[in-house]
Amino acid sequence: MSEDVLIINEEVAIPLSELSYRFARSSGPGGQHVQRTETKVELLFDLANSPSLTEAQRALAQSRLAGRLDSDGVLHMTSQAGRSQLDNRADVTARFQQLLASALKPSKRRKPTRPSLAARQRRLEAKRRRSEAKRRRQMPGAPGEM
Repeated sequence: MSEDVLIINEEVAIPLSELSYRFARSSGPGGQHVQRTETKVELLFDLANSPSLTEAQRALAQSRLAGRLDSDGVLHMTSQAGRSQLDNRADVTARFQQLLASALKPSKRRKPTRPSLAARQRRLEAKRRRSEAKRRRQMPGAPGEM
């Protein structure tokens, strides 16, 4: 991996200059270190205006990542798993790389299939058994019985 480019897949490489990071204090227990240092990392990526993506890639990623985008089309991801800012920055960048790669992966076309003859026969036999069981529950001479 190059120092200034993040490889997403064989077609897409994002310059690190398109990613911006914000830092904040992590939540949870931890004592003085957690309360005084900004180890939580938030990655921001402007998906809607990224020049690294084609229009088709942008549309696909926006539709698949719609729940993670804000109203301006910016992707927000955070990490506060590690105790250091450097670890959290590496973690959130790796997760971003995986997320974008999976969002840009083309979906497989569904091959239409038909149920086999044996499966159709099993289904019909199960329906006959259910029908017979329900018919036996009826009282003799009940209306609707022949």
